[in-house]
Amino acid sequence: MGEHWSIDELAQRSGCSVDTIRFYQREGLLPPPERAGRRRLYGPDHAERLERIRRLRRRRFSLAAIRALLDPDRPAGVLEGIFSGERGLAYSLEDLLERSGLEPGLAARLREAGLLRNPEEFGRDAWDATDLDVCRAVAQIRAAGVPDDLLVALVRTYVEGVEAMQARVLHLFATGGGTVDDPDALAAFQQRLAASSAVLLPLVSDVVTYVHRRTLQRLTLRAIARDDAAARGE
Repeated sequence: MGEHWSIDELAQRSGCSVDTIRFYQREGLLPPPERAGRRRLYGPDHAERLERIRRLRRRRFSLAAIRALLDPDRPAGVLEGIFSGERGLAYSLEDLLERSGLEPGLAARLREAGLLRNPEEFGRDAWDATDLDVCRAVAQIRAAGVPDDLLVALVRTYVEGVEAMQARVLHLFATGGGTVDDPDALAAFQQRLAASSAVLLPLVSDVVTYVHRRTLQRLTLRAIARDDAAARGE
């Protein structure tokens, strides 16, 4: 029989308070203790789970996101890959605007267009350095002379287009794209995907960046050719 502890002993070992442990149990983040007569006993699995929760909380993940990341029925490798690279700094909206120089009125319009969604929507309990980076980028685009109306329209176009594209991509990965009919083969495919997600997802991002740049170049040249033809009366 392995080590077993009371809730007070688990609290001492983990550095969490008894109230915090009970809260995590109520939220479904921590498995219930084993029963030994009238005693409730915790073990190393509980201590390990508490440490994982602590690491995720330090990275500012919300409880809903932590619950998904810890769910054994979900492909944890894929989820970790999707959320990897998130930096643990925490900012309010006022912090983002002050540090980036983005004007509040423009920020409000950009939020209506789908940029800077509430952190809870992507599993965070605050905005972080990734959000600050995009605020600074938008402020620099504006400083380069792009009018506010055009900037808002640009953001809305990208937000709507990327969301539709990513929904299709997630469906492809979840179903095998219709190329895997056997349930066992599909499960094996998803396991391979989870195991390689830390490497796979950055590579997919490279493909997206490449397609974005080359598409922009093609369409720009096509528009120039069309304008030249119109000028020649063709």
